Amino acid sequence: MDKFSSVGNQELEAVEDLYKSYLEDPESIDKSWQHFFAGFELARKNYPEKPGTVRLENIDKEFAILNLIHGYRQRGHLFTKTNPVRARRKYLPTLAIENFGLGEKDLETVFQAGNEIGMGPAKLKDIVAHLEDTYCRSVGVEYMYIRHPEVLQWLRERMEGSRNSEEYTHEKRLHFFYHLKLAVGFENFIHKKFVGQKRFSLEGAEALIPALDAIIEKGAELGLEEFIIGMAHRGRLNVLANILEKPYQNIFKEFYGKEYEDDISQGDVKYHLGYENEVTTDFNKKVKLKLLPNPSHLETVAPIAEGMVRSQIDSVYHGDYDKAAAIIIHGDAAIAAQGVVYETIQMSQLPGYKTGGTIHLVINNQVGFTTPYLEARSSTYCTDVAKVTRSPVFHVNGDDVEALIYTIKLAMEFRQKFHADVFIDILCYRKYGHNEGDEPRFTQPLLYKAIAKHKNPRDIYADKLSELGVMTLEDSRARVKEFDQFLEGKYTESEKIEKLKIRQFMVKPYEPYEMPSKAIFNETIETGVKKSVLLSVAEKINELPQDLPFFKKVDRIISDRKMMIHDDRLDWAMGELLAYGTLVTDGHPVRVSGQDSERGTFAHRHAAFVIEGTEDKYYPLQHVAENQAPFSVYNSLLSEYAVLGFEYGYSLAQPNGLTIWEAQFGDFHNVAQVIIDQYITSAIEKWGLMNGLTLFLPHGYEGQGPEHSSARIERFLQQAAGNNIQVIVPSTPANLFHLLRRQVKMNMRLPLVVFTPKSLLRHPMVTSKLEEFTKGGFQEIIDDHVAEPDLVERVVLTTGRLYYDLAKYKVEHGITDVALVRMEQIYPIPHKAINDILKKYPKSEELIWAQDEPENMGAWPFLARKLDCLGIKGIARPESASPAVGLMEKHRQGLEKLISSVFSKKRGDRLEDSSHFIRK
Repeated sequence: MDKFSSVGNQELEAVEDLYKSYLEDPESIDKSWQHFFAGFELARKNYPEKPGTVRLENIDKEFAILNLIHGYRQRGHLFTKTNPVRARRKYLPTLAIENFGLGEKDLETVFQAGNEIGMGPAKLKDIVAHLEDTYCRSVGVEYMYIRHPEVLQWLRERMEGSRNSEEYTHEKRLHFFYHLKLAVGFENFIHKKFVGQKRFSLEGAEALIPALDAIIEKGAELGLEEFIIGMAHRGRLNVLANILEKPYQNIFKEFYGKEYEDDISQGDVKYHLGYENEVTTDFNKKVKLKLLPNPSHLETVAPIAEGMVRSQIDSVYHGDYDKAAAIIIHGDAAIAAQGVVYETIQMSQLPGYKTGGTIHLVINNQVGFTTPYLEARSSTYCTDVAKVTRSPVFHVNGDDVEALIYTIKLAMEFRQKFHADVFIDILCYRKYGHNEGDEPRFTQPLLYKAIAKHKNPRDIYADKLSELGVMTLEDSRARVKEFDQFLEGKYTESEKIEKLKIRQFMVKPYEPYEMPSKAIFNETIETGVKKSVLLSVAEKINELPQDLPFFKKVDRIISDRKMMIHDDRLDWAMGELLAYGTLVTDGHPVRVSGQDSERGTFAHRHAAFVIEGTEDKYYPLQHVAENQAPFSVYNSLLSEYAVLGFEYGYSLAQPNGLTIWEAQFGDFHNVAQVIIDQYITSAIEKWGLMNGLTLFLPHGYEGQGPEHSSARIERFLQQAAGNNIQVIVPSTPANLFHLLRRQVKMNMRLPLVVFTPKSLLRHPMVTSKLEEFTKGGFQEIIDDHVAEPDLVERVVLTTGRLYYDLAKYKVEHGITDVALVRMEQIYPIPHKAINDILKKYPKSEELIWAQDEPENMGAWPFLARKLDCLGIKGIARPESASPAVGLMEKHRQGLEKLISSVFSKKRGDRLEDSSHFIRK
């Protein structure tokens, strides 16, 4: 856009420069200014001018009004009537005409500047009234920072053409009242029926319910077939009941029920539960609604909802962004302060993560738990994060249901047209404290004095409908009473329900799968692939189009991979790529996402090749077979929290596929710990929610320091219970291959945490033969194939890179009395495989667990407890608060001591006193 495309409160000289530019070349300025000056030509003829000159002093008033118009567009939101319970802060300068060089005497004068807002020539007083109606009533809008002229023009024309309002029929108004009646009546009923119980009510923000109804109605009209909703706990019960149509009696039972019908051992509180349903709009269109379950981490659900929408768009709607959309409902304190909001918004236009635009609704209670908004943020508005992506923001009075619904409809049209995010800040209040047992007047006495006197949105609207002659107050009271009696009947029905039932989420896509159990792990899952298929996939992976130029070093990568096939020594990358290639050949979509995942942090994967001289890329795995399933790999933004949440949501909606999130270094997953704790490890037990997401966490002690060594195995094992996750440390390319195929081929969906190597990616011992890919399946334990059972006195269980260090030492020193056994699957613990191994070595006197991590980290604390019955002992580095040392030499010294302890011939005191030996 040129330098004159938007003008703030500058000096009039700047506007005059704009006019001069128009005279020289009309196309050099923004379209809106062109329209103004086109209408201005008539006035210009009235001014005597010499050729090529203009008397600018005669048109200063026109420019002043033009500047006034821009002032309303840019700053009108600061002077709105949007706050139902507070006097808003004062901002200077105001939009008074005197601040623009105009006076009362100008109010009756007709000005050409009216053309700028679509009025034509108009009196100044009418121009001001038009601007006040548009920008300073119940709707305030921030949008002038948008950089695309066509978007600005569309918003301006829509808002100024309608004065940011809409006239509704009596029938429509009764429809709005109906939804307010449901929202307010539901909260009132629960409040009197379940005194003092937490419900995190919607009271004060009940207009959310007609707003959501309007989103669904307008969205369906514009072609949307599915909405995925993410929200925290406030108002969730109301949304479940009155939008997703969860039976009232089921919700009531959750207040006093005693046990669950299903075998979900713990469940969750009622205001965290999810739900899905198909509803019918007023125009008889079917719309799918999914409200994701969400913990008390307020904004955690946002990236999960986005990922789920993208998954549906990819797999169900064939890439059509007009068919599915996310609705994210925020609280004002959370959206302003939670970093995951920023991370999620930054994904909104990225190729691997965009979802076609999200409707963000903010329930702006103007207070956090007890914290007033002035102490909760530095920004002017809680929604200022929206400006990161230059998304429009509407601030709406939550008591004005008609203004809110008008805004909702405009936002839906904006989303469908521009596929961008839009924010609606609903200024409202929280009738009670943070929960219904709180006393808010301890911390907010003035605010709650005002709230106590304030009518709810239903009764405010009933008064309006009475004034308009739509419905009498007696009629409205009768309808309210009728609904209350209806709820009494539903409460009576709830008393007949014996046990609570947690309705499974995503029921249909998960029908083919069983809930995770140990029995399934005891089954042998054959994941081998015919050699001919492997060779075909390998050929396609190692083939680049001859007519496209690539970086010269790419040829070396391809030739090396071809040589691996020829020599029958496949490395880690080939094992991984063959797993993907065979899965998409079998019809299973594969998606890999993470920082630098296309190439791989350690330059091993190379799943994409840049075409030289362009920004385009070639993905060999997208060309391995006819009618193959999609393969996609994306370099993510530098985020763990939001991206892991996104991929969890993506995987949730696509159980038939393999979805992988890869950390740049495994250590960095701790930035996404909320997703791991609240969803990945606990969702099955809380919500019966299966998910097959795979995590790649590079892990290994190679002297790279505290932040590049440990992926914190201990944290996952601490949360491992009830067969809720898989914790795997594979050590060969073939075992990784079978593991990834098992993840899709087994008859359950369970998160898979894979601790992938770093130095082993190119280790000469870490190779597999093609034969190992063609038969069998994933090996939970890999035995020592060179040990002679009758000579073994000590069995050492270990994992990952340490195994190869120990194996090398064992060979170099000719040790024959120690068997090195790789425990590839740490959880679920493969008890049968361990017992079978131990039976093989009848003369063994000791069972040792050896690990690279400090003794208070890694798998040892978990295995010491779980395998205590076997008399297992542990060998590890000394306990530490930091995962690893910082000096390479110190790392090597520690490794040498660790290895010598594993193979030490001495027993007794020396071994017990060793700082690297932990006895049980």
